[in-house]
Amino acid sequence: MIKRFVQYYGPHKKIFALDMIASFLVAVIGMVYPIVTRYMLNDWIPNQKINLIIIGGSSLLLAYLMRLGLRYFIQFYGHIMGVRMQADMRRDMFNKLQKLPYSYFDKEETGSIMSRLTNDLFDISELAHHGPENVFIAGFTLICSFVYLLTINWILALILFISVPLCFLVSVRFRIRMRDGSRKSKVAMAKINASTESSISGIRVTKAFTNSDIEKEKFEESNTEFIKARTIFFKSMGAFFSISQFITDLFNVIILITGGVFLFLNYINLGDYTTFVVSVSMFISPINQLIQFTEQYQSGAAGFKRFIEVMDENEEIDNKDAIECEGLKGEIDFKNVSFKYTESYDVLNDVSFKIEKGKTIALVGPSGGGKTTICHLIPRFYEYESGSISIDGIPITSFTHDSLRRNIGIVQQDVFLFSGSIKENIRYGKLDATDEELLVAAKRANIMEFIESLPDGWDTEIGERGVRLSGGQKQRLSIARVFLKNPPILILDEATSALDNTTEMLIQASLNELAKGRTTIVVAHRLSTIKNADEIIVISEGKIREKGTHDELIKNDDSIYKKLYDLQFKDSLDARINIPF
Repeated sequence: MIKRFVQYYGPHKKIFALDMIASFLVAVIGMVYPIVTRYMLNDWIPNQKINLIIIGGSSLLLAYLMRLGLRYFIQFYGHIMGVRMQADMRRDMFNKLQKLPYSYFDKEETGSIMSRLTNDLFDISELAHHGPENVFIAGFTLICSFVYLLTINWILALILFISVPLCFLVSVRFRIRMRDGSRKSKVAMAKINASTESSISGIRVTKAFTNSDIEKEKFEESNTEFIKARTIFFKSMGAFFSISQFITDLFNVIILITGGVFLFLNYINLGDYTTFVVSVSMFISPINQLIQFTEQYQSGAAGFKRFIEVMDENEEIDNKDAIECEGLKGEIDFKNVSFKYTESYDVLNDVSFKIEKGKTIALVGPSGGGKTTICHLIPRFYEYESGSISIDGIPITSFTHDSLRRNIGIVQQDVFLFSGSIKENIRYGKLDATDEELLVAAKRANIMEFIESLPDGWDTEIGERGVRLSGGQKQRLSIARVFLKNPPILILDEATSALDNTTEMLIQASLNELAKGRTTIVVAHRLSTIKNADEIIVISEGKIREKGTHDELIKNDDSIYKKLYDLQFKDSLDARINIPF
């Protein structure tokens, strides 16, 4: 893990080297004061060397002014280096997330991922900046001050040195507890972020059902877990710091008493004794600094561990000899395809069917039967376990993921729109599209009239997830996006099921226009929308139960399709009869 962490210093080695040089000079300047003090007390003051006193004091002032500039450099450029390393890690993690399969996002909550991208990486950047310079300054000062104390009185210096192993024994004793507490804290913070993200995203649902109290309870549960985790961490940290500080305080007392006895017995003169007492703080301060570094290290290490957990996830990888698929005609062939999300049960079991170029098939059947899964397997959002899926006679595993998906357009029930303008969201289908191409796509999606009615037209901001648009407007915008993409294969996954009947009719006209000349797969619960499909496939419990046209399937009174159709027609008729106006 340390090796991987150090790699992120590579692009910033110049700043890092200058930071270490500045840290070295700060540590060296720190040794000037006790040296000047000793000369003053033992020579310059007793012998009335006023010139040397002035020169020594002035030199000390100049050294401190230099240290002022060096400390500014360390604080400014050191933090800049840390921020840049944080940005590098965030970029790497974001790029990694783009390469991860759907299955990863099925198990990870958005808030948890955001916590890794923000809170965890901040702790890592603080460690990246402060860690090396603190260890370097503290370590150098500790060694130099100890050597200098030996030159003053080696017996007192050795007595003082005994405090070092005791302090580090305490550090080792509590390090594991602090590490575990820090890790649990980050997990708890990720849960808080996930809970908050979910609650804010669903705030309209919460208000509609007046369930604010439930959301508060869920948040409070995560918040309480965080408090418990931080309590464990701070308990270990409190014990660690208090005991460590007591050890240094204890040896201050020992040095004071032992030094006083040595002074009384003339084993040391007053100047050296005073210098020694002054220099003790120089020796103990870096020890405390190293002790404090332990807390920072635990937080940063726990954050980096969570970072590499994401970086070590398996990516979507193209096959070694994968090719770019361009100009697909759209003939799709499923042969004995089986798939399951978990080990519990098969979602698809030995599914076989074929769609000819430019034809439309409809997938119908009970919820959970495997219809949407088929739609997810074609663009390789998930990898099938057995059998084969081919397009134009070529297995889809022979294509690169990106080139395959460029040839497939998807319109779903749950339309996702990005914060931004209408133009930006439509152009997402083809980033280099001209304004003329945008205009044609909007007209074909029957959304141009709506755009022209807006005060800001194309530049109208639609809000987060398109909150300022109606369901029908969002759906037509997503259809315009696919028109712009212009793929040979189209997947309509319950694209109109969330709309009212009037809006559905308008959207259906746009979808019919979109499907012209394309191989189209339609998943629909409203069977009235798929009567004209070239073939209807009934799927239940992961298997194909029936195939045929609407007319063929409706003739069989025992068919699943016939029963579903009659049930929907009856429900629709009952609804019309019971309308109270």
